[in-house]
Amino acid sequence: MTDRAAADGAAELRRQIAQTRNQLGATVEELAAKTDLRGRAKARAADLRDRAGAMTVQLRSTAAQAGHTVQEKAGRVGHTARDRAKDTRYELRSKAAKAGEELQGTASHAERAAPAPLRAPVRFAVRHPGPVVIVAAAGVAIVVAGVLGRRRCAR
Repeated sequence: MTDRAAADGAAELRRQIAQTRNQLGATVEELAAKTDLRGRAKARAADLRDRAGAMTVQLRSTAAQAGHTVQEKAGRVGHTARDRAKDTRYELRSKAAKAGEELQGTASHAERAAPAPLRAPVRFAVRHPGPVVIVAAAGVAIVVAGVLGRRRCAR
């Protein structure tokens, strides 16, 4: 049995030696990987490139969505503004027509209320307001010029 026990002991030693060699090999590989700075830097750079690419895709997608949202809102605002402008235009037309009717009523009342010798000039002023406005503006300019002239002479 001594030969057999010695054989078993030797086999056990060989198995332990093989296991120790495997563990030592794994440890050496881990140490080599830790000391391989160039390889680690390349792996880290590749990882960062992948992450940057993913972020770029995500940012482009977000920007595109934001662009579509802004475009959509601008369209809605444009339609709202156009509708409000239409409403305002109709309101202004209505108010202008109403004011015109009131003015015509006032003008015809002024014609009737004017003394007989002034009816013809009042009728002309009502029917042709442009020349009357020009003459009135000229009169105001003359009065203002006179007032300013007096102020200059008084100094």
